[in-house]
Amino acid sequence: MDEYSRFVDWDKMDSSLQSQDAKELTCPELPELKQLARQGYWAKNHSLRAKVYHKLISNIPCRTVTPDANVYRDIVVKIAGKRSSSSLPLPEFVDDSLVPTYCLNAEGIGAVRKIILCIANQFPDISFCPALPSVVALLLHYSKDEAECFEQVCRILACNDPSKRLIDQTFLAFESSCMTFGDLANKYCQAAHKLMVAVSEDVLEVYSDWQRWLFGELPMVYIARVFDVLLVEGYKVLYRVALALLKFFRKVRARQPMKSDSIQQDIRAFIRDIANSVPPEKLLEKAFAIRLFSRKEIQLLQMANEKALQQKGITVKQKRQNVHLAVHAENFKSEIVSVKEMRDIWSWIPERFALCQPLLLFTTSEHGCSLSRFYSHSEGHEPTLLLIKTTAKEVCGAYLSTDWSERRRGGSTLSFFGTGECFVFRLKPEVERYEWVIIKHPELAKPGSETENHTSPSSSTLTSSSAPSHSSDHLSPFLSARHFKLPSKTASMFMAGSSECIIIGGGDGQALYLDADLNHGRTSHCNTFNNQPLCSETFQISLLEVWGFLDTMNG
Repeated sequence: MDEYSRFVDWDKMDSSLQSQDAKELTCPELPELKQLARQGYWAKNHSLRAKVYHKLISNIPCRTVTPDANVYRDIVVKIAGKRSSSSLPLPEFVDDSLVPTYCLNAEGIGAVRKIILCIANQFPDISFCPALPSVVALLLHYSKDEAECFEQVCRILACNDPSKRLIDQTFLAFESSCMTFGDLANKYCQAAHKLMVAVSEDVLEVYSDWQRWLFGELPMVYIARVFDVLLVEGYKVLYRVALALLKFFRKVRARQPMKSDSIQQDIRAFIRDIANSVPPEKLLEKAFAIRLFSRKEIQLLQMANEKALQQKGITVKQKRQNVHLAVHAENFKSEIVSVKEMRDIWSWIPERFALCQPLLLFTTSEHGCSLSRFYSHSEGHEPTLLLIKTTAKEVCGAYLSTDWSERRRGGSTLSFFGTGECFVFRLKPEVERYEWVIIKHPELAKPGSETENHTSPSSSTLTSSSAPSHSSDHLSPFLSARHFKLPSKTASMFMAGSSECIIIGGGDGQALYLDADLNHGRTSHCNTFNNQPLCSETFQISLLEVWGFLDTMNG
């Protein structure tokens, strides 16, 4: 039995991990280390994984004063006393999280609570960290004693390199990560997201479970493989694996009825029993096959979500409002869409704006068919939602991320602006949301050198060179052109307007074109929509509405 087996119950753990020869791991370059982590190189031997963890964690850049093993030995008796470990109360910041036992023996199970309490004593700035029990329990399997485990967890928490963020430690960081995951699921797991919208009243409440899926529900062998990569690649891998879990759940769910009345409970049960359907290798393979945004872009999105929460005063845990009810049946009235249809649209928009309520800014039935009045009522609002009903009873629209006043930046010439968060959709005859050509066809734009070198081009959502580089209260993280080197002005064309027309679409063709009289329009059946028409190629407008986003918490 190796020196790292003190807290392991080998009746629960694969005993072959003891018998396989431990190969020494030299110090490979980062790309090779990433490959080894993803392949599970050190997952095959218990002692080797323990040594690799120790080496990787010891290399984490930390605060000058970071508690070590000696600190634990000094404080543990004072903090935990002689009480039974099972009776020790957990600090509030773990938020009644599951305390996984994984493959720990009785001594290990008791040690988890002692270590968490000692960490709480040394890190008074931690206000919300539901992942901590899982991390402590996992690392105990690979520690010689409690003090060593304490030191390793402290180094993870004390990391002072923003690019190496590993676990959330405040409610603001946690909640914005849930919103960010919702944004990513909306973009990369559209079939699963559609299912969530159909069966849950509050999609964000479902997505707020995403860290619990990993640090609570995943079996030991799976979370250990995830942790292998987390220590090498950082926080982004957590999003990848959670998205993969969502994809697999939707695939299994499509073949089976719901097991309970709660989609949250069904997802949790699926992940607990994931060994019955998806091996660890397949889960990671799926996770790394997702052509995700770059780390820099995800950080920008996270920052935007944090700012939205701060502006609403949501920085500590509180009872969540039902975001799905942002569209209230009693005070929502549209001549084009129903409450149900507006709620479906609301499930597609970025999470930081889903906290707002729809506000009618312009309607042709009241303000007439005037493009100048369209602009005067829409300007000053960001983002906006455009709804169109044709005389053929087709209904389509667009989510527009940028203030229409930006059209003036091009002077008298027609210039495109907007961001990669823009999208168009069709509600009738069938519901369909369309991605932009810049997302689906990455060859039209390449990310600049500031993005991750290993990130595929498809992960970048870029803006035209005419986009403003200044910030605003609701600045989309994808609006700032200064983060990217763009090949041409046509690389990213999302929305444009002049006194003559409005154009919504981009890339290699016009998608939606509205005449100045707001009576007629046409669409381009280009590859922006995968050759599927948004609506009739030429159409007559029956009604047109523009909706803004009312921040009820800030007036």
